[in-house]
Amino acid sequence: MSRKRKGDIVNGWICLDKPMGLSSTQAMAKVRRILNAQKAGHAGTLDPMATGILPIALGEATKTVPYAQDGIKTYEFTITWGEERDTCDSEGDVTETSDVRPTDAQVTSVLEQFMGDIEQIPPAFSAIKIDGKRAYDLARAGEKIEMKPRQVYIEDLKFLGQQGNLAGFEVTCGKGTYVRSLGRDIARSLGTCGHISRLKRVMVGAFTMDQAISLDFLEKVDTNTILEEILLPLSFVLDDIPALELKSDEVARVRNGNVLAFIARPDFERLTKAGFAGADEQEALLTVNGNPIALAWVSGPNVKPFRVFNL
Repeated sequence: MSRKRKGDIVNGWICLDKPMGLSSTQAMAKVRRILNAQKAGHAGTLDPMATGILPIALGEATKTVPYAQDGIKTYEFTITWGEERDTCDSEGDVTETSDVRPTDAQVTSVLEQFMGDIEQIPPAFSAIKIDGKRAYDLARAGEKIEMKPRQVYIEDLKFLGQQGNLAGFEVTCGKGTYVRSLGRDIARSLGTCGHISRLKRVMVGAFTMDQAISLDFLEKVDTNTILEEILLPLSFVLDDIPALELKSDEVARVRNGNVLAFIARPDFERLTKAGFAGADEQEALLTVNGNPIALAWVSGPNVKPFRVFNL
């Protein structure tokens, strides 16, 4: 007999404005506790010193976390010139100093080299695994580790101006980009040292600051208000996936994981009308009355569900 989960059934997304000082796991746990939710996860880790958007998936929405994690992200960050630190942020120990302070023109001139597909060496204090162990655990133990470069994508990088030792930037980037490494590398390219002293994530895919809710606010409002006015639907991160509306007699078959064969002419016309007429395999969001039922692969007349939602 399976053990019953503790808590209430809550399905959807909370766009959390994570405060400084909490890890992503701690912030997620607080949201789960506030809603007494059975299950929760988060899409895209933020360091404790970072603030901003942390999408929290609840219940069946946890099955869609990869779609949020893979989305383009935007960060606002500040580089403090003059000190490089082992963590590449203000929480680490100083490893190198410099009296060089770049001009605005010099900063602007180096940004293009950090655009597009670039190679980046992640910070030693990161969650990347080396021989089965987290890099930050090895670094904290004093072990010398060699971080291998990885390719990341920078869509846009803007210089927002500077005052004294502080320089502001905004970056829009792909999955796996370390803004801490970006700040370190910008400083090095200018012949100086620097580290990230402020980091705020302002966009994760479809999630923006317009939907972001603080923990303080969540703790003050009643649960019904959160569920009715704040909780975003499971399908919020699936808007880019074309939908295929099912008939009522097809729903049970999909829930059981069965492949649907749209062989009859009326059924195949449904596929064509929904935009699935091509020979290539396409991803589809299966719905009934507009409500998500499953994600599926459509190949020719065959519709094969691969992730079913228990809603």
